[in-house]
Amino acid sequence: MNVNSQPDIRSEAIAVDVDRVSKIFGGEPPVTALDDVSVAIRQNEFFTLLGPSGCGKTTLLRLIAGFEPPTSGSLRLGGRDISRLPPNKRPINTVFQNYALFPHMSVAANIAFGLQMLGKPKAEVRDTVDEMLKLVQMEALKNRRTSEISGGQQQRVALARALAPHPEVLLLDEPLSALDYKLRKEMQIELKRLQGETGITFIFVTHDQEEALTMSDRIAVMNAGKILQVGPPREIYNRPVNRFVADFIGETNFLTGTAQGDAVRISSGHMIAVPLDGRTGDVTLTVRPEQVRLCPVDQDGALHAEISDLVYFGTDTHCHLALKDGTQIVARLQSLPTGEVGYMRGQAVGLRFEPGAVQVVGA
Repeated sequence: MNVNSQPDIRSEAIAVDVDRVSKIFGGEPPVTALDDVSVAIRQNEFFTLLGPSGCGKTTLLRLIAGFEPPTSGSLRLGGRDISRLPPNKRPINTVFQNYALFPHMSVAANIAFGLQMLGKPKAEVRDTVDEMLKLVQMEALKNRRTSEISGGQQQRVALARALAPHPEVLLLDEPLSALDYKLRKEMQIELKRLQGETGITFIFVTHDQEEALTMSDRIAVMNAGKILQVGPPREIYNRPVNRFVADFIGETNFLTGTAQGDAVRISSGHMIAVPLDGRTGDVTLTVRPEQVRLCPVDQDGALHAEISDLVYFGTDTHCHLALKDGTQIVARLQSLPTGEVGYMRGQAVGLRFEPGAVQVVGA
């Protein structure tokens, strides 16, 4: 399987088509920021570029915006080649991490600024500003200076300003990173609402896996300048194509073993039935903590383990377990109203996995 490929969606309306794009920055030695990347982003889609720092996601965003030219390959917007088109000629707007608002100007004036630079008639500017203020629920603060409002309110103003010209595509470069946790969660819902109401294609960059899973229609997981997997959040989470994707998206457990028929013998000696799709020899298995179940140690087919630690997270408790061969497993258990889970450190328990929860992953 070519993990840098995705299902053929060319028959659907495509907003941005990235075709075999590479970006190499000069230096000694040169740095390959993007390596033969291809992806088709649909119209009216909330699409997220997800990956660790330095993986190439912001570089790809900058190429789509026109701030950097590709070294090779092409970019098309609605079927038009924009590979060498300057940023001001592209119907694309960007929301940056720092919002880049004018602190001495009012909320309304900040939203109006871009429209005025485009030479829009005063009446159109006024109507559009009112429309955007209503969209981001900021009518009451339209005359307040942006230096006098909160971080979350500044975020809304930056979004309104970027949406005011009705771009075909809105690029968002980690715009929630400066917000506190609670406000960040609120803005995730707000961003998804705005995308749905405007019908504009959003391309969102983040290194936060939970953020990507919460908001996205589809996610592209990136690493080392390549796209490793593209798909809906549930597919990315439940069917990762390789170990990096499995490890980067949420928490997971890895087990190593040897394929034997239609099962895998893991290092503890237990056999685990799992679809192998023709794989032979040594394989790596992955299973999410919420799919690990504790049971009596003498239950048929159970893996034997000992609880080494219990870590309370409020709604759930992470149970750290050690198999007899030293392999570490984490199970996520629902906390009881008392905050307990009914187990204790040092207790011998059995483990089993939910049917279909164990997956074989590539290197």
